[in-house]
Amino acid sequence: MKINLGQKVRQIRELKGYSQEYIASKMGVSQRAYSKMENNETRLDWNKISRIAEIFGIEPHELSSFDDNLIFKNCIQSGKIEQLNNNMPEKLIEQYEIRIKHLEGEIGFLRDMLKKD
Repeated sequence: MKINLGQKVRQIRELKGYSQEYIASKMGVSQRAYSKMENNETRLDWNKISRIAEIFGIEPHELSSFDDNLIFKNCIQSGKIEQLNNNMPEKLIEQYEIRIKHLEGEIGFLRDMLKKD
């Protein structure tokens, strides 16, 4: 089954742990408008692709070439990782730190939304 661009965007968003509401707010659109992008009800033009990639912290071409098999290729069906690497590269540490900052931003956003209600 061929995965379309909207599905790839959804997979990356979910892997990064972002909500649709969070991405929508960063893009300046409603959650429903963003949902339509993921469901391929709205065409993703270059500007939208570039903005989504920027929010994810990746290059735009990585959206179209994303393959979740590359993420999970070292896992067996039981969920155990076949090879463990205890040496964490600096780039991976940097990505985790960026991820933490994104999560802190999303938590702040959600707290602000709760205060408005």
